[in-house]
Amino acid sequence: MQLTTAPDPVSTTPSTTAPAIPGTTSPGTTAAVSASILNLLLPHHRTTDPHSGPLDASAFPGQLRRIAAFVRAGAPVVLTLPGFPCKSPNPAKVLGHLPDQGERLSLRFLDSLCRDIGRIHPPGARIVICSDGHVFGDLVRVPDHHIDAYADELRTLIAASRLDRLSVFDLRDALRDSLGDLPYEARRAHVHDHYAPSLDALRAEVRTDARTLALYRGVTRFLVEDSAGFPGTRSALQRECRLRAYGVIQRSRAWGALIAEHHPGAVRLSIHPQPAGAAKFGIRLLDAPDAWTTPWHSSALRRADGTWTLLPRAAAARLGREVHRDGRPSHFEQHEQADRSDRSDRSDPPRERIAPDPYLTVRHWTSGRPRTRDTRTPSASAESSRGSWA
Repeated sequence: MQLTTAPDPVSTTPSTTAPAIPGTTSPGTTAAVSASILNLLLPHHRTTDPHSGPLDASAFPGQLRRIAAFVRAGAPVVLTLPGFPCKSPNPAKVLGHLPDQGERLSLRFLDSLCRDIGRIHPPGARIVICSDGHVFGDLVRVPDHHIDAYADELRTLIAASRLDRLSVFDLRDALRDSLGDLPYEARRAHVHDHYAPSLDALRAEVRTDARTLALYRGVTRFLVEDSAGFPGTRSALQRECRLRAYGVIQRSRAWGALIAEHHPGAVRLSIHPQPAGAAKFGIRLLDAPDAWTTPWHSSALRRADGTWTLLPRAAAARLGREVHRDGRPSHFEQHEQADRSDRSDRSDPPRERIAPDPYLTVRHWTSGRPRTRDTRTPSASAESSRGSWA
């Protein structure tokens, strides 16, 4: 059964960001304001570090320095967030190829962060969403016209909801002046040739760096999951996805370098989990069963208590009814019976099960009860033992 809803009320107001007022804060005030801004981000820090306890702003010196530069200059704090590339091509995960309620809620959350920063730092803040779908669309098997439609709809949502503190930057913007109207294949080749690390260097890093290995395995997992209709064997699919995973990481790093050229000095956010003190600050957009789930790899489910979570479409459909908005699928509303079962399960103490998989920490939810497996990254020699942690 499908439901149709009216648009949600918009709680944000147009930005009243003040112009830059150079040199108006003392060193002590700059440090205090910068720490207060970072403390607003800390509750949303995305990490898989199982030993990570409560953190304060001092654990993120790189981010503090960048924030302080904006505060010292009396300028809006600029944050860049690579992500929002395109919807997964796997219909078991998503409702379609256009942004839906998951993106809508995420955009509102990001705008609210900027609004909250403005209460501490009057010049405010703005987040540049660096949509990276075109950078590796060929590797994730999503056509460019779907990626264009996704990014264009993001811009429409931002304008319609008056989320004036957000903007979208994509490959069309990055290379418009230098490459004009060249096809996307040529643009991708340019970015790869000029900014990506070599394949040999990346392979060596995967063998020697635990976090790069974890990322490689994570990307491989997503590629395997999203390769619906692959005609070969499972082992052939995994081999192909391992190779494509290297390409995705190469292009992602190239995109990061290009973003840094266009937005020097910006505070770099990431939708991937990041440890404290890393150059990038991992940020969680919405509640989800694990630290890797994003709106573009899942569907939004509104629980009976009014809260939201992200789940694969197939899982959300088992728990709720599909809701349409503006004539297309938007999200799911939880069944009352599923909510009673969920609350019943939550009344029991959570039971954790440690699986013999040493790669990453991933939380899985079944009927509201978390099952945790310890997937902390192993030694580099394990690279060939399991090509993905699917």
